Amino acid sequence: MLHAFPDLLRTVIAFVVVLGVLVFIHELGHYLAARWRGVHVEAFSIGFGRSIFEWKDRVGTKWRVAWLPLGGYVKLHGQERPEDVTPEVRASWLPGRTFHEKSLASRAIIVAAGPIANFILAMVLFGFLFAAIGRPIVLPVVGEVLPDSAAAKAGLVANDRIEAIGGEPTKTFEDIQRIISSHPEVRLAMTVLRGNETRQLSVLTQSVESHGRKIGLLGIRGGQTEYRPVSLPVALWGGVQQTWTITADTFSGLAQMIAGERGTDELGGPLRIAQLSGQVAELGIASLISFIAVLSVNLGLINLFPIPVLDGGHLLFYAAEAVRGRPLPARAQEYGFRAGIAVLAGLFLFATWNDLANIGLFRWVAGLIG
Repeated sequence: MLHAFPDLLRTVIAFVVVLGVLVFIHELGHYLAARWRGVHVEAFSIGFGRSIFEWKDRVGTKWRVAWLPLGGYVKLHGQERPEDVTPEVRASWLPGRTFHEKSLASRAIIVAAGPIANFILAMVLFGFLFAAIGRPIVLPVVGEVLPDSAAAKAGLVANDRIEAIGGEPTKTFEDIQRIISSHPEVRLAMTVLRGNETRQLSVLTQSVESHGRKIGLLGIRGGQTEYRPVSLPVALWGGVQQTWTITADTFSGLAQMIAGERGTDELGGPLRIAQLSGQVAELGIASLISFIAVLSVNLGLINLFPIPVLDGGHLLFYAAEAVRGRPLPARAQEYGFRAGIAVLAGLFLFATWNDLANIGLFRWVAGLIG
């Protein structure tokens, strides 16, 4: 029992650090945009509940750290609509410094700045990681050959280095994926380096149908990663590219889940993040930074979903306001927020169920019953 305590402590600390960084940067985006657009920020909180410590800066913003590190918020001056508050509250508002009286563009900028800050954080973290340790390149080396696959039938084995396919050189594992996926059910010549010997193989690719078209399959997994030194500008541009790749992959995964082509058991919540934070922290600071960058992209995307309550929901209301020339009726917004809360509650419960299943709680309970 005692030997598990250091692991639990590491998991808790890593989880607090990961979530704290992500929430701080997200709310900092809102804060900086609000200051830029002339809106007074009343409070900047990391966490919820009772304050652990707090202070007020020279412009009157109260900064606080609360004991429950599961989020945070920025309280904007005059964020409420005038008709929703008492005359005493309206009388205390600072003229020209309230959120609700700013232009539609300014309000949209302030709301969108949070997710944008998360994307920028991911780009910077990936960029500096690439500058410090090199950019990871997955080599065109076979790590595993799947049974009954096209690769197995062609005679590929683990540690084979694929030099060319169909006469086209393959410098990375992504090159293999690109060439094979565009050649479904086609026989291709393959140049393979096995040890010190170069061999010529012939492979008949397999296929799977996706979105109405066939995608070629080979049936291998990559096995070797090499870190190549790059200059700072190239590293930072690589951070931008890596952030874009993760964004596109996330959208693709969600689309596959919605279409039923991929299981929803991969969806996770706070418990899964905490578990992964501890595991990644054990691998070293570079792995933890990379994990924060990936989560930052996911947090930015989630907040842009057009669900009322989230930033994307507010932007959706602003888009409707821009089209109509006036805000949506108060009742429509209220129903929207209620629906948004219901959707988020359902997603939270579903993700928590997946988390509990992933950590083996249900198997443990079934074992006790059995």
